[in-house]
Amino acid sequence: MTQIRFGSHPEDIARFTTTELRDRFLIPEVMKQGEITTAYSMHDRMITLGIVPGSSPLIIPAYDELTKADYFLARREMGIINVGGAGKIVVDGEIYELGSKECLYIGKGKKSVEFSSMDVGTPAEFYVNSCPAHAEYPTVKANKSDANRVDLGSKDNCNERSIFQYIHEDGIQSCQLVMGITELASGSIWNTFPPHTHYRRMEIYFYFDMPEDQIVMHFMGDPQETRHLVMCNKQAVISPEWSIHSGAGTSNYSFVWGMAGENKAFTDMDGQQLVNIR
Repeated sequence: MTQIRFGSHPEDIARFTTTELRDRFLIPEVMKQGEITTAYSMHDRMITLGIVPGSSPLIIPAYDELTKADYFLARREMGIINVGGAGKIVVDGEIYELGSKECLYIGKGKKSVEFSSMDVGTPAEFYVNSCPAHAEYPTVKANKSDANRVDLGSKDNCNERSIFQYIHEDGIQSCQLVMGITELASGSIWNTFPPHTHYRRMEIYFYFDMPEDQIVMHFMGDPQETRHLVMCNKQAVISPEWSIHSGAGTSNYSFVWGMAGENKAFTDMDGQQLVNIR
């Protein structure tokens, strides 16, 4: 069943209950064994998929009710990051093997995309972001060593982290999709601090590499009217363009970030000073 999440005005969430906030922005179960989960956000028409192949391959359907197209990528592009065991993706007959934290970009116009796990006992877990596309770009695979690495933060501020940029303006080319991974160093818990907004793009975070008994307090909302969501391992959260997106965990963790919107400039951010956050 596809979850559909409608757009939100920043003044709305000031009145939301915890349940309403979670229902609107949290994607609570992204990965299900042997299934494809789907969440459609009206913010920049981003679709989030979780794909965990079991003994049989899984093929992305057209989702005609969402795309009104004969196949899923007729007017879309997608980025895939594997956060599980080794897997394989077949794109119109071309085979791509993806290990842990490796990325595959698939451009507009590809008709068949099939996912499988190399070992059913340790299945692949493919996390996917897909957004509308106006032009065709080639399918490209990137290993973690191929990503542009940016080290930020410090131990003193508990936010020492490494950003791995896969799909971005100087990396894998796309129409509007931007995607990568952030890993927090041991002893660090804060991500994306100081926080920022970017009216040009929406963003989705997918938290993983987190012990099952630990959590992340994810902060969102207008910088002057913030709210929080309690998030567990392998959950995702939708961040509108007007919202900050930041978090603090009870242990270190990793997350996949994916953006779509006006541009692909990773540094296009409207920074918020900590003393002004409310």
